[in-house]
Amino acid sequence: MSEPLRILQILRAPVGGLFRHVQDLTRELSNRGHQVGIVADSLHTDALSEERLDRLRPFAPLGIHSLPIPRMFGPDDIFSALKVRRLADALEVDVLHGHGAKGGLNARLARIGARSRVALYTPHGGVLNFAPGSVAGRAFRQVEHLLAAATDGIVFESAFAQAAYIDQIAAPRCPAPVIHNGLTPEEFEPIIPAPDAADFVFIGEFRAVKGIEYLLDALAPLRAPDGRPATLVMAGGGPDLDAVKAQITRLGLETRVTLLGVKPARPTLHLGRCAVVPSLAESLPYVILEAASANRPVIATDVGGISEIFGPTVQSLVPAADAMALGRAMRGFLDDPDAAAREAATRLAHIRAGFSVAHMTDRIEALYREALAARRGQAAAHPSLSTR
Repeated sequence: MSEPLRILQILRAPVGGLFRHVQDLTRELSNRGHQVGIVADSLHTDALSEERLDRLRPFAPLGIHSLPIPRMFGPDDIFSALKVRRLADALEVDVLHGHGAKGGLNARLARIGARSRVALYTPHGGVLNFAPGSVAGRAFRQVEHLLAAATDGIVFESAFAQAAYIDQIAAPRCPAPVIHNGLTPEEFEPIIPAPDAADFVFIGEFRAVKGIEYLLDALAPLRAPDGRPATLVMAGGGPDLDAVKAQITRLGLETRVTLLGVKPARPTLHLGRCAVVPSLAESLPYVILEAASANRPVIATDVGGISEIFGPTVQSLVPAADAMALGRAMRGFLDDPDAAAREAATRLAHIRAGFSVAHMTDRIEALYREALAARRGQAAAHPSLSTR
């Protein structure tokens, strides 16, 4: 039996798909006997973030640690990385796994000079979330080049993310496989819509990149075959909530759109007969995986790695930022829900075959061990390196 590893997962904020990934990976690694700890930002925390992290304590025997991790790049990052390095030394960590731009930065800076410790990075968009021409985008891309020598592995959650990284940064010099996010066995249990379910359900952050304005524009003229206006429930919150409310009022949709606030995805899916994901940009969104694994129809835009999830049903994806195309797809569901159900079954079979937490963790765990073996081999060949 392989020796248990001591692993520190590093992220800035416990939100969105990034945290879902860290949560699933931490639990599965713990169940396999590994010792896991978590580092998260202490500068911008709230009760919900603390609650989410607290639920992981039983799976994180190395502790959950709050350290200052500023969102933007600056001199304070050096001090943050030094604190991560001291923590990793104290905990005798084997693997530093950074998630997102700042998690990846801290993991790799903290690994510099270590003899037998490795640093891996999962971008989750990461540096690619910053526009190439912006000050932050240029700074992060330059730092990414500089950190190449301290990177022992990169986990790309989609082939799209891998290609974008190669195009905008460089081809990685370390192992850099595509390892899709995974789902737990219970998430493949089907969800049946409530008797009074709305026609459509949106679950996500209320910000421009999620394409909500196009969804509302598409909904406005829609009618079911019996002539009644189509309805929508929306779960989420974010900086554009007021703008969403204003658009609902402007389009006269107050009686057709229900705002639920922030809700978990799976318990919310039964409130709509078809999930809609009108994003303008994505990597590999969990909300689509969750809806599809529950055998629910999904309408989505052709961005990021969504086509990898849709697999044999990729032809049904619609262009981003196109309210008319989105409206046609939504009308197609209203007119022929049976066809949408058949497509959902085909998509479910594709996801069941390749998107499980067990499969995801198998491959990440193997990458940890591969990186450690390579690093320890280097240390043995160059004994002048530091002791850890």
